[in-house]
Amino acid sequence: MSALRVAQAALEAAGGEAEAVAHSERSGLARFAGSEINQPTLIENVVVTLRVVKGDRSGVATTNKVDDDGLAELAQRAAAAAESAPADDTFPGLAPAAQPPSVGGYDEETAALGPDDQARLAAAAIEAAGDMPVYGFFTSAVSALAIASSTGLTVEQRMTDATALVVAAAEGCSGYAEQTAWRAGELDPAAVAREATEKAARTKGAGDLEPGVYRAVLEPYALADLLDYFSHDSLGALGLLEERSYLSGRIGERIVDEKITIADDPLDPHGLPKAFDFEGTPKQRILLVENGVARGVVWDRTTAARSRNGASTTGHAGPVESRDWGPLPYSLSVAPGEADSVDQLAELVGDGIYITRLHYLGVIDPREGVVTGMTRDGTFRIRDGKIGEPLVNLRFTVAVPDLLREVYGLTNKAALVNSQNFYGDRYPYGVLAPALAAARFTITGLGSKPGI
Repeated sequence: MSALRVAQAALEAAGGEAEAVAHSERSGLARFAGSEINQPTLIENVVVTLRVVKGDRSGVATTNKVDDDGLAELAQRAAAAAESAPADDTFPGLAPAAQPPSVGGYDEETAALGPDDQARLAAAAIEAAGDMPVYGFFTSAVSALAIASSTGLTVEQRMTDATALVVAAAEGCSGYAEQTAWRAGELDPAAVAREATEKAARTKGAGDLEPGVYRAVLEPYALADLLDYFSHDSLGALGLLEERSYLSGRIGERIVDEKITIADDPLDPHGLPKAFDFEGTPKQRILLVENGVARGVVWDRTTAARSRNGASTTGHAGPVESRDWGPLPYSLSVAPGEADSVDQLAELVGDGIYITRLHYLGVIDPREGVVTGMTRDGTFRIRDGKIGEPLVNLRFTVAVPDLLREVYGLTNKAALVNSQNFYGDRYPYGVLAPALAAARFTITGLGSKPGI
């Protein structure tokens, strides 16, 4: 049964004012460690979430039992939750019927990939790595999101996504690379493995670095992760309403370098396109920062109703499991610059550090956009405009707006960096980011050497 049919059946079971959201997935992940495929994972599931509305009260229930009995029980639980819920005079009501935009995001060949194909593509990465041990996975999926509501809203979108990820690691060395797309044919697992192994070979003999503030080049992997963490508090309406967003009181002001333009663009075919959000509201491109000036945040129906200042939803209601964060930008995109390569960015830096990717990230001051974490799998010194000797993993603490306040340049191409962790329901999203050269990146301590 299709996701749309499940949503319609759940709505019929509710029999009154209600909204049903069905989210289906068929996915496979071929994981490898020490250059051996050792943990294939296959998932086929559909989850339906039903909201029942009774006056100014609403209740929500979720199930993956989508036969008649399961949906009848779901309707009973949602109705009982509505009856016992407190009155909510800020509830904006269910979304009206609307026509979502036509977007890409679905590829038949990717949808057809099975476990043998996923294992074959993982094996291609392993073979390309040669003698260097590699760890990672190849994954692909077809998913669907469908919403049916008593308001007459009926929408459905099918999506595909695929990711090849490789960490090349041995004693005293490690390197990282990944590729993500909604067309698996655009991925080259062998090239991903070669990028990771070549990076790993350059990290042998890593040295220390004194804590301090350094000029830095960040690869797309590193920039994407920083923006993703920053966005949870600062680029969504709930953070703005709760005054924990960096943009609080700063809309219309210049907050970063004029070279920086950031949008949430779910319609871009180079990303992972989305037609509507989890309330059924059509998606649209939202400008967040334009030439360094803060322009706004993303909204859903609930936060727009709370604002009481004429705000309206921008189509950014998320999955049920992330609703505590409020609306979030799931399609962040940073406008590219003019540099042809990271080598040109290193020339602009002159003396500093080069960062491939980050891990163990945490937000320690959301109001100021301060993020801490470690560099990993390819950190190097930049000397005289050249990427030089390898460094150990470094502890950092940076305010993302401060990092972006003085930018020397960005590469002229952006890479799609995966943001989903593949543990929950499959909802493909990521960040389109170029590499970036900036004046200030604060190193606070040293970590371990690269490798295992």
